[in-house]
Amino acid sequence: MENRKVLKSGEFLVDEVDANDIFIPEEFNEEQRMIAETIKDFLVAELYPHLDQIDSPDIELMKTILKKSGDLGLMGISLPEEYGGFGQDFVTQMLAAETIGAGYSFSVAFMAHCGIGTLPIMYYGSEDQRQRYVTKLATGELLGAYCLTEPGAGSDANSGKTQARLSEDGKHYILNGQKMWITNANFADIQTVFAKIDNDRVLSAFIVERDYPGVVISPDEKKMGIKGSSTAQIFYTDVNVPVENMLGKRGEGFRIALNILHMGRIKLGANVLGAAKKAISDSVQYANERKQFGVLISTFGAIKHKLAEQVIQTFALESAIYRVSKDIDRQIDLNKAEGMDKGRAAIEGISHYAVEAAILKVFGSEVLDFVIDEAVQIHGGMGYSAEMAVERGYRDSRINRIFEGTNEINRLLVVDTAMKRGMKGDFDLAGKAGTLKANLENVVEKGVDGEGYYEEKMRILRNFKKAILLVINGASSMFGRQLVHEQEVLNNLSDMITELYVAESTALRVKKMESLKGEAAIAVYRQILDVLVYDAAGRMEKNGQDAINSFAAGKEAQGLIAAIKALSVVKGVNVKVARRVIADKLIEDNSYKF
Repeated sequence: MENRKVLKSGEFLVDEVDANDIFIPEEFNEEQRMIAETIKDFLVAELYPHLDQIDSPDIELMKTILKKSGDLGLMGISLPEEYGGFGQDFVTQMLAAETIGAGYSFSVAFMAHCGIGTLPIMYYGSEDQRQRYVTKLATGELLGAYCLTEPGAGSDANSGKTQARLSEDGKHYILNGQKMWITNANFADIQTVFAKIDNDRVLSAFIVERDYPGVVISPDEKKMGIKGSSTAQIFYTDVNVPVENMLGKRGEGFRIALNILHMGRIKLGANVLGAAKKAISDSVQYANERKQFGVLISTFGAIKHKLAEQVIQTFALESAIYRVSKDIDRQIDLNKAEGMDKGRAAIEGISHYAVEAAILKVFGSEVLDFVIDEAVQIHGGMGYSAEMAVERGYRDSRINRIFEGTNEINRLLVVDTAMKRGMKGDFDLAGKAGTLKANLENVVEKGVDGEGYYEEKMRILRNFKKAILLVINGASSMFGRQLVHEQEVLNNLSDMITELYVAESTALRVKKMESLKGEAAIAVYRQILDVLVYDAAGRMEKNGQDAINSFAAGKEAQGLIAAIKALSVVKGVNVKVARRVIADKLIEDNSYKF
Protein backbone atom coordinates (compact mmCIF):
# COMPACT_ATOMS: atom_id res chain seq x y z
CA MET A 1 0.00 0.00 0.00
CA GLU A 2 1.23 3.49 -0.84
CA ASN A 3 2.95 5.33 2.00
CA ARG A 4 1.38 8.70 1.30
CA LYS A 5 -0.36 11.22 3.49
CA VAL A 6 -4.11 10.99 2.96
CA LEU A 7 -6.41 13.44 4.71
CA LYS A 8 -9.74 12.37 6.13
CA SER A 9 -12.89 13.98 4.74
CA GLY A 10 -12.91 17.69 5.62
CA GLU A 11 -9.45 17.53 7.18
CA PHE A 12 -8.12 19.87 4.47
CA LEU A 13 -9.61 22.67 6.61
CA VAL A 14 -6.89 22.26 9.23
CA ASP A 15 -4.10 20.38 7.48
CA GLU A 16 -2.37 20.21 4.11
CA VAL A 17 -0.74 17.64 1.88
CA ASP A 18 2.31 17.67 -0.33
CA ALA A 19 1.73 17.94 -4.07
CA ASN A 20 3.49 14.60 -4.53
CA ASP A 21 0.82 12.92 -2.41
CA ILE A 22 -2.11 13.75 -4.69
CA PHE A 23 -3.18 12.25 -8.01
CA ILE A 24 -3.52 14.46 -11.09
CA PRO A 25 -5.10 13.66 -14.49
CA GLU A 26 -1.72 13.96 -16.17
CA GLU A 27 -0.87 10.64 -14.46
CA PHE A 28 -3.57 8.55 -16.16
CA ASN A 29 -2.04 5.31 -17.38
CA GLU A 30 -2.41 3.82 -20.84
CA GLU A 31 -5.27 1.51 -19.86
CA GLN A 32 -7.26 4.40 -18.36
CA ARG A 33 -6.74 6.51 -21.47
CA MET A 34 -7.83 3.59 -23.67
CA ILE A 35 -11.07 3.21 -21.67
CA ALA A 36 -11.77 6.92 -22.14
CA GLU A 37 -11.07 6.68 -25.88
CA THR A 38 -13.36 3.66 -26.19
CA ILE A 39 -16.19 5.65 -24.60
CA LYS A 40 -15.51 8.68 -26.85
CA ASP A 41 -15.57 6.43 -29.93
CA PHE A 42 -18.82 4.86 -28.74
CA LEU A 43 -20.47 8.27 -28.33
CA VAL A 44 -19.37 9.36 -31.80
CA ALA A 45 -20.42 6.15 -33.54
CA GLU A 46 -23.52 5.05 -31.63
CA LEU A 47 -24.97 8.14 -29.95
CA TYR A 48 -24.29 11.46 -31.68
CA PRO A 49 -25.92 10.49 -35.01
CA HIS A 50 -29.17 9.75 -33.12
CA LEU A 51 -29.43 12.60 -30.60
CA ASP A 52 -32.50 14.21 -32.15
CA GLN A 53 -34.30 10.88 -32.42
CA ILE A 54 -33.46 9.96 -28.81
CA ASP A 55 -34.75 13.33 -27.60
CA SER A 56 -38.00 12.94 -29.57
CA PRO A 57 -38.09 10.90 -27.20
CA ASP A 58 -37.45 7.37 -28.42
CA ILE A 59 -37.18 5.16 -25.36
CA GLU A 60 -36.65 1.98 -27.38
CA LEU A 61 -33.68 3.53 -29.18
CA MET A 62 -32.25 4.69 -25.84
CA LYS A 63 -32.63 1.15 -24.52
CA THR A 64 -30.90 -0.25 -27.61
CA ILE A 65 -27.92 2.09 -27.27
CA LEU A 66 -27.65 1.32 -23.55
CA LYS A 67 -27.52 -2.39 -24.32
CA LYS A 68 -24.83 -1.77 -26.96
CA SER A 69 -22.73 -0.06 -24.28
CA GLY A 70 -23.25 -3.17 -22.15
CA ASP A 71 -22.05 -5.38 -25.01
CA LEU A 72 -18.84 -3.32 -25.10
CA GLY A 73 -18.33 -3.83 -21.37
CA LEU A 74 -18.82 -0.17 -20.49
CA MET A 75 -21.45 -0.99 -17.85
CA GLY A 76 -19.06 -3.19 -15.88
CA ILE A 77 -16.21 -0.75 -15.29
CA SER A 78 -16.95 -0.34 -11.57
CA LEU A 79 -17.96 -3.95 -10.89
CA PRO A 80 -15.65 -6.79 -9.75
CA GLU A 81 -14.63 -9.36 -12.32
CA GLU A 82 -16.45 -12.19 -10.53
CA TYR A 83 -19.74 -10.43 -11.31
CA GLY A 84 -18.99 -9.80 -14.97
CA GLY A 85 -17.25 -6.45 -14.59
CA PHE A 86 -13.72 -5.13 -15.09
CA GLY A 87 -12.89 -4.30 -11.47
CA GLN A 88 -11.47 -0.85 -12.20
CA ASP A 89 -10.41 1.48 -9.40
CA PHE A 90 -12.36 4.59 -8.43
CA VAL A 91 -10.15 6.97 -10.41
CA THR A 92 -10.92 4.99 -13.56
CA GLN A 93 -14.64 4.93 -12.71
CA MET A 94 -14.55 8.71 -12.42
CA LEU A 95 -12.71 9.06 -15.75
CA ALA A 96 -15.39 6.90 -17.36
CA ALA A 97 -18.12 9.03 -15.73
CA GLU A 98 -16.40 12.18 -17.01
CA THR A 99 -16.11 10.87 -20.55
CA ILE A 100 -19.73 9.65 -20.71
CA GLY A 101 -20.77 13.11 -19.45
CA ALA A 102 -20.49 14.43 -23.00
CA GLY A 103 -23.44 12.19 -23.93
CA TYR A 104 -26.34 14.50 -23.03
CA SER A 105 -29.46 12.59 -21.88
CA PHE A 106 -27.78 9.26 -22.67
CA SER A 107 -25.28 9.96 -19.90
CA VAL A 108 -28.18 10.35 -17.44
CA ALA A 109 -29.66 6.97 -18.35
CA PHE A 110 -26.26 5.27 -18.44
CA MET A 111 -25.05 6.71 -15.13
CA ALA A 112 -28.37 5.95 -13.42
CA HIS A 113 -28.11 2.33 -14.52
CA CYS A 114 -24.42 1.85 -13.71
CA GLY A 115 -24.53 3.83 -10.47
CA ILE A 116 -27.70 4.06 -8.42
CA GLY A 117 -29.38 1.31 -10.46
CA THR A 118 -26.67 -1.33 -9.95
CA LEU A 119 -24.33 -0.43 -7.11
CA PRO A 120 -26.79 -0.62 -4.19
CA ILE A 121 -27.09 -4.35 -4.96
CA MET A 122 -23.34 -4.70 -5.50
CA TYR A 123 -22.45 -2.85 -2.31
CA TYR A 124 -25.20 -4.10 0.03
CA GLY A 125 -26.54 -7.23 -1.62
CA SER A 126 -26.08 -10.82 -0.51
CA GLU A 127 -24.01 -13.15 -2.65
CA ASP A 128 -27.24 -14.66 -4.00
CA GLN A 129 -28.57 -11.20 -4.94
CA ARG A 130 -25.31 -10.30 -6.64
CA GLN A 131 -25.34 -13.49 -8.68
CA ARG A 132 -29.00 -13.12 -9.64
CA TYR A 133 -28.92 -9.43 -10.53
CA VAL A 134 -25.48 -7.78 -10.64
CA THR A 135 -24.08 -10.27 -13.16
CA LYS A 136 -26.89 -9.33 -15.57
CA LEU A 137 -26.81 -5.60 -14.78
CA ALA A 138 -23.08 -5.66 -15.58
CA THR A 139 -23.77 -6.64 -19.20
CA GLY A 140 -26.96 -4.69 -19.82
CA GLU A 141 -29.04 -7.86 -20.00
CA LEU A 142 -30.99 -6.20 -17.19
CA LEU A 143 -31.33 -2.44 -16.71
CA GLY A 144 -31.67 -0.80 -13.31
CA ALA A 145 -33.45 2.06 -11.55
CA TYR A 146 -33.39 3.59 -8.05
CA CYS A 147 -36.68 4.48 -6.38
CA LEU A 148 -36.35 6.80 -3.41
CA THR A 149 -38.18 10.08 -4.08
CA GLU A 150 -41.91 10.41 -3.35
CA PRO A 151 -44.39 13.27 -3.87
CA GLY A 152 -43.99 14.29 -0.21
CA ALA A 153 -40.39 13.14 0.29
CA GLY A 154 -37.71 14.83 -1.79
CA SER A 155 -34.79 16.27 0.15
CA ASP A 156 -36.29 14.75 3.32
CA ALA A 157 -35.98 11.21 2.01
CA ASN A 158 -36.77 9.46 5.29
CA SER A 159 -40.26 10.97 5.36
CA GLY A 160 -41.43 8.63 2.59
CA LYS A 161 -44.82 6.94 3.00
CA THR A 162 -44.26 3.77 0.95
CA GLN A 163 -45.01 0.83 3.25
CA ALA A 164 -44.03 -2.84 3.44
CA ARG A 165 -45.53 -5.51 5.69
CA LEU A 166 -44.66 -9.15 6.05
CA SER A 167 -47.18 -11.58 4.58
CA GLU A 168 -48.90 -14.06 6.93
CA ASP A 169 -46.83 -16.96 5.58
CA GLY A 170 -43.62 -14.94 6.10
CA LYS A 171 -42.48 -15.44 2.50
CA HIS A 172 -43.09 -11.96 1.07
CA TYR A 173 -43.11 -8.30 1.95
CA ILE A 174 -46.29 -6.69 0.61
CA LEU A 175 -45.38 -3.29 -0.83
CA ASN A 176 -47.73 -0.30 -1.22
CA GLY A 177 -46.82 3.23 -2.22
CA GLN A 178 -45.69 5.64 -4.90
CA LYS A 179 -42.35 6.87 -6.23
CA MET A 180 -41.67 9.80 -8.57
CA TRP A 181 -38.90 11.28 -10.73
CA ILE A 182 -37.55 7.77 -11.29
CA THR A 183 -34.84 7.75 -13.96
CA ASN A 184 -35.01 4.78 -16.37
CA ALA A 185 -38.50 3.96 -15.04
CA ASN A 186 -40.03 2.84 -18.33
CA PHE A 187 -37.33 0.42 -19.37
CA ALA A 188 -35.64 -0.66 -16.13
CA ASP A 189 -36.06 -4.34 -15.31
CA ILE A 190 -34.85 -4.04 -11.72
CA GLN A 191 -35.75 -1.39 -9.15
CA THR A 192 -34.16 -0.66 -5.78
CA VAL A 193 -37.19 0.52 -3.78
CA PHE A 194 -37.15 2.16 -0.34
CA ALA A 195 -40.05 1.63 2.09
CA LYS A 196 -40.78 1.49 5.80
CA ILE A 197 -41.71 -1.86 7.30
CA ASP A 198 -44.74 -1.58 9.58
CA ASN A 199 -44.17 1.38 11.91
CA ASP A 200 -40.39 1.56 11.53
CA ARG A 201 -38.86 5.01 11.91
CA VAL A 202 -36.33 4.46 9.12
CA LEU A 203 -36.40 2.97 5.64
CA SER A 204 -35.59 -0.51 4.46
CA ALA A 205 -34.62 -1.37 0.87
CA PHE A 206 -35.99 -3.99 -1.51
CA ILE A 207 -35.09 -5.35 -4.94
CA VAL A 208 -38.26 -5.24 -7.05
CA GLU A 209 -38.66 -6.68 -10.55
CA ARG A 210 -40.82 -4.60 -12.89
CA ASP A 211 -42.87 -7.67 -13.86
CA TYR A 212 -44.10 -8.31 -10.32
CA PRO A 213 -47.91 -7.99 -10.25
CA GLY A 214 -48.98 -4.63 -8.83
CA VAL A 215 -46.08 -2.60 -10.26
CA VAL A 216 -47.56 0.12 -12.50
CA ILE A 217 -45.36 2.63 -14.33
CA SER A 218 -46.83 5.92 -15.56
CA PRO A 219 -46.04 7.49 -18.95
CA ASP A 220 -42.84 9.54 -18.99
CA GLU A 221 -42.80 13.10 -17.70
CA LYS A 222 -42.39 15.90 -20.24
CA LYS A 223 -39.20 17.69 -19.19
CA MET A 224 -37.23 20.87 -19.92
CA GLY A 225 -34.12 18.89 -20.81
CA ILE A 226 -32.63 15.38 -20.75
CA LYS A 227 -35.62 14.52 -22.91
CA GLY A 228 -34.18 11.20 -24.08
CA SER A 229 -34.05 9.78 -20.57
CA SER A 230 -37.09 8.04 -19.14
CA THR A 231 -38.47 9.77 -16.04
CA ALA A 232 -41.77 8.57 -14.57
CA GLN A 233 -43.83 7.76 -11.50
CA ILE A 234 -44.13 4.19 -10.28
CA PHE A 235 -47.04 2.87 -8.22
CA TYR A 236 -46.95 -0.23 -6.02
CA THR A 237 -50.22 -1.89 -5.08
CA ASP A 238 -49.97 -5.04 -2.93
CA VAL A 239 -46.71 -6.04 -4.64
CA ASN A 240 -45.37 -9.31 -3.27
CA VAL A 241 -41.60 -8.98 -2.87
CA PRO A 242 -39.81 -12.20 -1.82
CA VAL A 243 -38.23 -11.84 1.63
CA GLU A 244 -34.88 -12.80 0.10
CA ASN A 245 -35.08 -9.58 -1.93
CA MET A 246 -34.64 -7.32 1.07
CA LEU A 247 -31.43 -5.38 0.43
CA GLY A 248 -29.20 -5.25 3.49
CA LYS A 249 -30.83 -5.46 6.90
CA ARG A 250 -34.18 -4.22 8.11
CA GLY A 251 -33.92 -0.49 8.79
CA GLU A 252 -30.64 -0.17 6.86
CA GLY A 253 -32.34 1.44 3.87
CA PHE A 254 -31.80 5.01 5.01
CA ARG A 255 -28.06 4.40 5.40
CA ILE A 256 -27.99 2.72 1.99
CA ALA A 257 -29.84 5.68 0.46
CA LEU A 258 -27.49 8.25 2.01
CA ASN A 259 -24.33 6.39 1.03
CA ILE A 260 -25.54 5.83 -2.53
CA LEU A 261 -26.33 9.55 -2.74
CA HIS A 262 -22.75 10.37 -1.70
CA MET A 263 -21.57 8.20 -4.57
CA GLY A 264 -24.06 9.76 -6.96
CA ARG A 265 -22.96 13.26 -6.00
CA ILE A 266 -19.29 12.68 -6.55
CA LYS A 267 -19.85 10.88 -9.85
CA LEU A 268 -22.14 13.69 -10.97
CA GLY A 269 -19.16 16.01 -10.42
CA ALA A 270 -17.21 13.94 -12.94
CA ASN A 271 -20.16 13.67 -15.30
CA VAL A 272 -20.64 17.43 -15.59
CA LEU A 273 -16.90 17.83 -16.15
CA GLY A 274 -17.21 15.88 -19.40
CA ALA A 275 -20.19 17.99 -20.44
CA ALA A 276 -18.27 21.19 -19.68
CA LYS A 277 -15.28 20.14 -21.78
CA LYS A 278 -17.63 19.33 -24.67
CA ALA A 279 -19.29 22.76 -24.35
CA ILE A 280 -15.91 24.53 -24.32
CA SER A 281 -14.82 22.71 -27.46
CA ASP A 282 -18.12 23.65 -29.13
CA SER A 283 -17.57 27.26 -28.03
CA VAL A 284 -14.07 27.68 -29.39
CA GLN A 285 -14.81 25.86 -32.65
CA TYR A 286 -17.70 28.21 -33.32
CA ALA A 287 -15.63 31.26 -32.31
CA ASN A 288 -12.90 30.12 -34.71
CA GLU A 289 -15.39 29.98 -37.61
CA ARG A 290 -17.75 32.91 -36.97
CA LYS A 291 -16.76 36.30 -38.40
CA GLN A 292 -18.08 39.71 -37.39
CA PHE A 293 -16.77 43.05 -38.66
CA GLY A 294 -14.55 41.07 -41.02
CA VAL A 295 -12.65 39.14 -38.35
CA LEU A 296 -13.10 35.94 -36.36
CA ILE A 297 -14.91 36.53 -33.08
CA SER A 298 -12.20 34.47 -31.34
CA THR A 299 -9.94 37.51 -31.75
CA PHE A 300 -12.20 39.72 -29.59
CA GLY A 301 -11.14 40.38 -26.01
CA ALA A 302 -14.67 39.90 -24.67
CA ILE A 303 -14.88 36.44 -26.26
CA LYS A 304 -11.39 35.53 -25.03
CA HIS A 305 -12.49 36.45 -21.52
CA LYS A 306 -15.42 34.05 -21.77
CA LEU A 307 -13.35 31.23 -23.24
CA ALA A 308 -10.64 31.63 -20.62
CA GLU A 309 -13.07 31.68 -17.71
CA GLN A 310 -14.72 28.52 -19.04
CA VAL A 311 -11.29 26.86 -19.01
CA ILE A 312 -10.26 28.14 -15.56
CA GLN A 313 -13.36 26.85 -13.81
CA THR A 314 -13.35 23.52 -15.66
CA PHE A 315 -9.64 22.92 -15.01
CA ALA A 316 -10.19 23.68 -11.31
CA LEU A 317 -13.14 21.28 -11.13
CA GLU A 318 -11.07 18.54 -12.76
CA SER A 319 -8.22 19.11 -10.29
CA ALA A 320 -10.53 18.67 -7.30
CA ILE A 321 -12.29 15.63 -8.76
CA TYR A 322 -9.20 13.51 -9.30
CA ARG A 323 -7.58 14.60 -6.05
CA VAL A 324 -10.43 13.15 -4.00
CA SER A 325 -10.91 10.17 -6.34
CA LYS A 326 -7.45 8.87 -5.45
CA ASP A 327 -8.10 9.55 -1.77
CA ILE A 328 -11.18 7.34 -2.08
CA ASP A 329 -9.16 4.56 -3.72
CA ARG A 330 -6.71 4.64 -0.82
CA GLN A 331 -9.55 4.55 1.71
CA ILE A 332 -11.11 1.58 -0.09
CA ASP A 333 -7.75 -0.24 0.09
CA LEU A 334 -7.57 0.48 3.83
CA ASN A 335 -11.08 -0.91 4.29
CA LYS A 336 -10.21 -4.07 2.40
CA ALA A 337 -7.03 -4.48 4.47
CA GLU A 338 -9.24 -4.40 7.58
CA GLY A 339 -11.24 -7.33 6.23
CA MET A 340 -14.29 -5.59 4.76
CA ASP A 341 -16.24 -7.27 1.97
CA LYS A 342 -15.41 -5.75 -1.45
CA GLY A 343 -18.79 -4.07 -1.83
CA ARG A 344 -18.88 -2.62 1.67
CA ALA A 345 -15.24 -1.53 1.43
CA ALA A 346 -16.04 0.43 -1.72
CA ILE A 347 -19.18 2.22 -0.53
CA GLU A 348 -17.71 2.99 2.90
CA GLY A 349 -14.62 4.43 1.18
CA ILE A 350 -16.76 6.62 -1.08
CA SER A 351 -19.16 7.75 1.64
CA HIS A 352 -16.26 8.63 3.94
CA TYR A 353 -15.58 11.64 1.68
CA ALA A 354 -19.05 13.08 2.10
CA VAL A 355 -17.77 16.66 2.50
CA GLU A 356 -15.87 16.57 -0.77
CA ALA A 357 -18.74 14.79 -2.55
CA ALA A 358 -21.12 17.63 -1.64
CA ILE A 359 -18.54 20.23 -2.67
CA LEU A 360 -18.02 18.65 -6.09
CA LYS A 361 -21.74 18.18 -6.69
CA VAL A 362 -22.44 21.87 -6.04
CA PHE A 363 -19.33 23.30 -7.66
CA GLY A 364 -19.46 20.95 -10.65
CA SER A 365 -23.12 21.55 -11.49
CA GLU A 366 -22.65 25.33 -11.19
CA VAL A 367 -19.48 25.26 -13.30
CA LEU A 368 -21.36 23.43 -16.06
CA ASP A 369 -24.25 25.88 -15.86
CA PHE A 370 -21.79 28.76 -16.21
CA VAL A 371 -19.83 27.11 -19.03
CA ILE A 372 -22.87 26.13 -21.10
CA ASP A 373 -24.52 29.53 -20.55
CA GLU A 374 -21.41 31.24 -21.90
CA ALA A 375 -21.30 28.70 -24.76
CA VAL A 376 -24.79 29.80 -25.82
CA GLN A 377 -23.71 33.45 -25.55
CA ILE A 378 -20.60 32.87 -27.68
CA HIS A 379 -22.83 31.28 -30.33
CA GLY A 380 -25.08 34.36 -30.26
CA GLY A 381 -28.43 33.83 -31.99
CA MET A 382 -27.29 30.43 -33.23
CA GLY A 383 -26.92 29.30 -29.63
CA TYR A 384 -30.68 29.59 -29.26
CA SER A 385 -31.27 27.38 -32.28
CA ALA A 386 -32.04 23.72 -31.74
CA GLU A 387 -29.68 22.80 -34.58
CA MET A 388 -26.67 23.63 -32.38
CA ALA A 389 -25.35 21.25 -29.73
CA VAL A 390 -25.13 24.00 -27.10
CA GLU A 391 -28.91 24.48 -27.12
CA ARG A 392 -29.40 20.88 -26.03
CA GLY A 393 -26.53 21.18 -23.56
CA TYR A 394 -28.08 24.29 -22.02
CA ARG A 395 -31.41 22.57 -21.33
CA ASP A 396 -29.80 19.35 -20.18
CA SER A 397 -27.49 21.13 -17.75
CA ARG A 398 -30.14 22.65 -15.52
CA ILE A 399 -31.21 19.41 -13.82
CA ASN A 400 -27.77 18.86 -12.29
CA ARG A 401 -28.37 21.48 -9.60
CA ILE A 402 -31.43 19.46 -8.51
CA PHE A 403 -30.24 15.86 -9.03
CA GLU A 404 -28.67 13.92 -6.14
CA GLY A 405 -29.94 16.38 -3.54
CA THR A 406 -30.45 20.03 -4.43
CA ASN A 407 -27.48 22.38 -4.27
CA GLU A 408 -29.18 24.10 -1.36
CA ILE A 409 -29.18 20.86 0.65
CA ASN A 410 -25.63 20.02 -0.39
CA ARG A 411 -24.31 23.44 0.62
CA LEU A 412 -25.67 22.83 4.11
CA LEU A 413 -24.17 19.34 4.12
CA VAL A 414 -20.68 20.68 3.37
CA VAL A 415 -20.57 22.64 6.63
CA ASP A 416 -22.66 20.31 8.78
CA THR A 417 -20.68 17.21 7.81
CA ALA A 418 -17.30 18.91 8.24
CA MET A 419 -18.25 20.18 11.70
CA LYS A 420 -19.59 16.76 12.74
CA ARG A 421 -16.38 15.10 11.56
CA GLY A 422 -14.43 17.61 13.65
CA MET A 423 -16.56 16.96 16.73
CA LYS A 424 -16.18 13.20 16.20
CA GLY A 425 -12.41 13.63 16.47
CA ASP A 426 -11.39 13.03 12.87
CA PHE A 427 -9.50 16.33 13.13
CA ASP A 428 -9.29 19.20 15.63
CA LEU A 429 -11.60 21.76 14.02
CA ALA A 430 -12.87 23.48 17.17
CA GLY A 431 -9.45 23.57 18.86
CA LYS A 432 -7.69 25.18 15.93
CA ALA A 433 -10.53 27.65 15.41
CA GLY A 434 -10.47 28.63 19.10
CA THR A 435 -6.70 29.13 19.08
CA LEU A 436 -6.96 31.46 16.07
CA LYS A 437 -9.73 33.52 17.68
CA ALA A 438 -7.68 33.89 20.87
CA ASN A 439 -4.72 35.19 18.87
CA LEU A 440 -6.58 37.43 16.43
CA GLU A 441 -3.89 40.13 16.32
CA ASN A 442 -1.30 37.73 14.90
CA VAL A 443 -3.54 35.51 12.81
CA VAL A 444 -2.27 36.55 9.36
CA GLU A 445 0.70 34.67 7.88
CA LYS A 446 2.68 37.22 5.90
CA GLY A 447 5.01 36.69 3.00
CA VAL A 448 8.77 36.77 3.41
CA ASP A 449 11.58 38.02 1.19
CA GLY A 450 12.50 35.52 -1.45
CA GLU A 451 9.22 33.66 -1.16
CA GLY A 452 8.82 31.27 -4.09
CA TYR A 453 5.79 31.04 -6.38
CA TYR A 454 4.26 27.96 -4.73
CA GLU A 455 5.26 29.01 -1.23
CA GLU A 456 3.23 32.19 -1.81
CA LYS A 457 0.21 30.25 -3.07
CA MET A 458 0.28 27.81 -0.14
CA ARG A 459 0.59 30.69 2.31
CA ILE A 460 -2.47 32.34 0.77
CA LEU A 461 -4.38 29.07 1.05
CA ARG A 462 -3.36 28.68 4.70
CA ASN A 463 -4.74 32.17 5.30
CA PHE A 464 -7.98 31.15 3.58
CA LYS A 465 -8.23 28.23 6.02
CA LYS A 466 -7.80 30.59 8.94
CA ALA A 467 -10.54 32.84 7.60
CA ILE A 468 -12.93 29.88 7.42
CA LEU A 469 -12.03 28.71 10.93
CA LEU A 470 -12.61 32.18 12.36
CA VAL A 471 -16.07 32.34 10.80
CA ILE A 472 -16.89 28.81 12.02
CA ASN A 473 -15.77 29.77 15.53
CA GLY A 474 -17.76 33.01 15.57
CA ALA A 475 -20.92 31.47 14.14
CA SER A 476 -20.75 28.47 16.48
CA SER A 477 -20.20 30.71 19.52
CA MET A 478 -23.13 32.94 18.61
CA PHE A 479 -25.70 30.38 17.50
CA GLY A 480 -24.62 27.15 19.23
CA ARG A 481 -26.90 24.29 18.25
CA GLN A 482 -29.18 26.74 16.46
CA LEU A 483 -26.51 27.25 13.79
CA VAL A 484 -28.21 24.52 11.75
CA HIS A 485 -31.14 26.93 11.26
CA GLU A 486 -28.95 29.83 10.09
CA GLN A 487 -28.85 28.67 6.48
CA GLU A 488 -27.63 31.98 5.05
CA VAL A 489 -24.53 31.84 7.26
CA LEU A 490 -24.00 28.18 6.43
CA ASN A 491 -24.19 29.06 2.74
CA ASN A 492 -21.47 31.68 3.21
CA LEU A 493 -19.29 29.13 4.97
CA SER A 494 -19.99 26.44 2.40
CA ASP A 495 -18.91 28.72 -0.44
CA MET A 496 -15.74 29.66 1.45
CA ILE A 497 -14.90 25.99 2.03
CA THR A 498 -15.53 25.20 -1.64
CA GLU A 499 -13.31 28.06 -2.80
CA LEU A 500 -10.53 26.73 -0.58
CA TYR A 501 -10.77 23.08 -1.62
CA VAL A 502 -10.92 23.84 -5.32
CA ALA A 503 -8.10 26.41 -5.22
CA GLU A 504 -5.88 24.15 -3.12
CA SER A 505 -6.52 21.18 -5.42
CA THR A 506 -5.58 23.30 -8.44
CA ALA A 507 -2.43 24.66 -6.78
CA LEU A 508 -1.28 21.16 -5.86
CA ARG A 509 -1.98 19.95 -9.39
CA VAL A 510 -0.04 22.76 -11.08
CA LYS A 511 2.87 22.29 -8.68
CA LYS A 512 2.98 18.57 -9.41
CA MET A 513 2.69 19.20 -13.15
CA GLU A 514 5.72 21.47 -12.94
CA SER A 515 7.73 18.80 -11.12
CA LEU A 516 6.88 16.39 -13.96
CA LYS A 517 7.22 18.68 -16.98
CA GLY A 518 9.27 21.73 -15.97
CA GLU A 519 8.30 25.36 -15.49
CA ALA A 520 8.39 26.36 -19.17
CA ALA A 521 5.88 23.67 -20.15
CA ILE A 522 3.27 24.73 -17.60
CA ALA A 523 3.38 28.53 -17.89
CA VAL A 524 -0.26 28.72 -18.99
CA TYR A 525 -1.32 26.65 -15.98
CA ARG A 526 0.30 29.15 -13.66
CA GLN A 527 -1.89 31.76 -15.33
CA ILE A 528 -4.96 29.61 -14.59
CA LEU A 529 -3.91 29.30 -10.96
CA ASP A 530 -3.14 33.03 -10.63
CA VAL A 531 -6.59 34.09 -11.84
CA LEU A 532 -8.35 31.37 -9.84
CA VAL A 533 -6.73 32.31 -6.51
CA TYR A 534 -7.08 36.05 -7.17
CA ASP A 535 -10.80 35.71 -7.84
CA ALA A 536 -11.28 33.26 -4.96
CA ALA A 537 -9.76 35.79 -2.55
CA GLY A 538 -12.39 38.37 -3.43
CA ARG A 539 -15.23 35.90 -2.95
CA MET A 540 -13.66 34.62 0.28
CA GLU A 541 -13.62 38.14 1.72
CA LYS A 542 -17.21 38.88 0.66
CA ASN A 543 -18.63 35.64 2.08
CA GLY A 544 -16.65 36.06 5.28
CA GLN A 545 -17.90 39.60 5.82
CA ASP A 546 -21.49 38.67 5.04
CA ALA A 547 -21.36 35.84 7.58
CA ILE A 548 -19.73 37.97 10.29
CA ASN A 549 -22.27 40.74 9.85
CA SER A 550 -24.96 38.12 10.41
CA PHE A 551 -23.73 37.08 13.85
CA ALA A 552 -21.52 39.87 15.25
CA ALA A 553 -21.68 43.62 15.86
CA GLY A 554 -19.59 46.47 17.22
CA LYS A 555 -15.92 45.87 18.06
CA GLU A 556 -16.20 42.12 17.69
CA ALA A 557 -17.46 42.46 14.12
CA GLN A 558 -14.83 45.10 13.32
CA GLY A 559 -12.03 42.89 14.59
CA LEU A 560 -13.22 39.81 12.72
CA ILE A 561 -13.84 41.70 9.48
CA ALA A 562 -10.38 43.29 9.66
CA ALA A 563 -8.92 39.80 10.10
CA ILE A 564 -10.92 38.39 7.16
CA LYS A 565 -9.77 41.26 4.94
CA ALA A 566 -6.15 40.69 5.89
CA LEU A 567 -6.47 36.93 5.40
CA SER A 568 -7.90 37.46 1.91
CA VAL A 569 -5.10 39.68 0.62
CA VAL A 570 -3.38 38.54 -2.59
CA LYS A 571 -1.05 40.33 -4.98
CA GLY A 572 -2.60 42.02 -7.97
CA VAL A 573 -2.90 39.94 -11.12
CA ASN A 574 -3.16 41.27 -14.68
CA VAL A 575 -6.21 39.14 -15.33
CA LYS A 576 -6.65 40.55 -18.83
CA VAL A 577 -3.26 39.28 -19.98
CA ALA A 578 -3.59 36.01 -18.07
CA ARG A 579 -6.98 35.22 -19.58
CA ARG A 580 -5.74 36.08 -23.07
CA VAL A 581 -2.86 33.64 -22.68
CA ILE A 582 -5.28 30.91 -21.57
CA ALA A 583 -7.75 31.70 -24.36
CA ASP A 584 -5.00 31.77 -27.00
CA LYS A 585 -3.99 28.19 -26.16
CA LEU A 586 -7.63 27.10 -26.41
CA ILE A 587 -8.06 28.96 -29.71
CA GLU A 588 -4.91 27.44 -31.14
CA ASP A 589 -5.88 23.91 -30.07
CA ASN A 590 -9.48 24.48 -31.30
CA SER A 591 -10.76 22.21 -28.50
CA TYR A 592 -10.29 21.68 -24.77
CA LYS A 593 -6.82 20.16 -24.33
CA PHE A 594 -5.77 21.42 -20.91
